[in-house]
Amino acid sequence: MHIDTDGGGSEGQTAAVRLDAGEACLVLRPDQIIAYQGAPQGREDRFLNPSGMYRKKLWVESRLSGPARFVLGVPPGYYLKTLELQEESSLLFDMEHVLFYSENLRLQSRLLHTKEAFVSRDWVRMKFSGGGTLGLVSSGPLCGLTLHPEQPLYVDTGCLVAYPEEAKLRLCVYGNTLASQRMNYQWEITGTGSILVQPAGERGRGGGPLKRESLLRRVLREVLPFGSVWIK
Repeated sequence: MHIDTDGGGSEGQTAAVRLDAGEACLVLRPDQIIAYQGAPQGREDRFLNPSGMYRKKLWVESRLSGPARFVLGVPPGYYLKTLELQEESSLLFDMEHVLFYSENLRLQSRLLHTKEAFVSRDWVRMKFSGGGTLGLVSSGPLCGLTLHPEQPLYVDTGCLVAYPEEAKLRLCVYGNTLASQRMNYQWEITGTGSILVQPAGERGRGGGPLKRESLLRRVLREVLPFGSVWIK
């Protein structure tokens, strides 16, 4: 899989993806596919089973197989970043940020602790293993930060995109009284490896790819003919 990106931020962004013969890619937001070149049968949209719907927070995904080329569009204000995950990667991801991934990656569910689930409003994070390419969408350029096993790193709860499975997280605030009263809740994180953070913590802002939708709206958009056109 070969990916070329262009633009970003206020201009919007595009990603041109080329798949060679024998390669396949899963796109979790099919409406972000704005151009495709390849055999018509090379794109297969399919409904997820109940387990997949819950894990991926979606109803439909697209499987695109090579040889083919396609272009993904990212709205203004959002950024696309591709990661090459190693075989031994232990990062846990919020699936709201995942736009696409190579089919050779394996997904594994990881249940969150009660406090983590309460803050993130989700009980599951996803681990990708097996090595491959992952495309992430965020509300700003992603930043990687290195963890320390004893010296905590404090991160706004709304800005954390991915963290190692072995990391220890604790909900807290820090600083003096004024600082702790004015800040959002923070994750105190210790461990080894790196985390990924986004600069803006508003989840579900204004109609972008990270917005949260009602169950009824999702069902109608996927079930009705041209639902994605009429229901925004």
